[in-house]
Amino acid sequence: MSTVGIVTGAGRGMGLACAHRLVDLVDVLLLVDRDPAVAGVVGELTKAGSATVEPFVLDITDVDGVERLAARVAELGTLRAVAHAAGISPTMADWRRIFAVDLVATAQLAQALRPLTTAGTASVYFASMAPILAIGEPHPTADAALDDPLAPDLLDRIHAALGATVEDSGWAYSWAKRGVQRFAQQEAVRVGPLGGRVCSLSPGIIDTPQGKQEAAEHSSMQALVERTPVGRIGQSEDVADVVAFLLSDQARFVSGIDVLVDGGVAAAVRGPAAAAVR
Repeated sequence: MSTVGIVTGAGRGMGLACAHRLVDLVDVLLLVDRDPAVAGVVGELTKAGSATVEPFVLDITDVDGVERLAARVAELGTLRAVAHAAGISPTMADWRRIFAVDLVATAQLAQALRPLTTAGTASVYFASMAPILAIGEPHPTADAALDDPLAPDLLDRIHAALGATVEDSGWAYSWAKRGVQRFAQQEAVRVGPLGGRVCSLSPGIIDTPQGKQEAAEHSSMQALVERTPVGRIGQSEDVADVVAFLLSDQARFVSGIDVLVDGGVAAAVRGPAAAAVR
């Protein structure tokens, strides 16, 4: 039976870079994006690898659409790899929409694909370094809300736990991505008995259209680039290479963790080296 891969947010940036890396990993690759222009990259990916490449236009928050995606995977073969890169950043929406797209939609996608999980299925959900930098102390009440992302009262519980500060889109983004990191741990435990693996991946500052939009609004991002130990901004390919490894059989014993791909900036800002320079 044919193996099937999914890349969400596949039309550009890190999602497109991931698609380039997965095109030789599976027999059929579904390119998921809300923008119909995703069909325009089918040709370049078909030339780049051996997989049959198929566009799938979908707003990842559309529950019925996600169910259609799962049904299409089942028609095509066996689910082998999922790179869930679709998401939005703080300048793109208000706090409610950020939680809906970045956290709730991740849980909805996982729920729809869970019945298709079998031996060798691997998934990577995109989180961010933002919660690592922004959230210093544990918050049991907020974390308890994050750990039930499909609860209808999720936003009410988050707001009650964190107060009006969570209405700031940057703060909401950090907490939503923290939720993704925690959800990946839970999902790894759920799908392990089925033969599946799940990790989250937290990119640092990456040179993408979305990243440029954030940098234009937040001058502090340049300071983080300057403190990055490897001495440069990240590229989409830096992230895609790690995703490809996590989805490959070489990572067959890697599950339930968050992988930080930030060039070392979190270590520079939050690690013991940061205390040494104060």
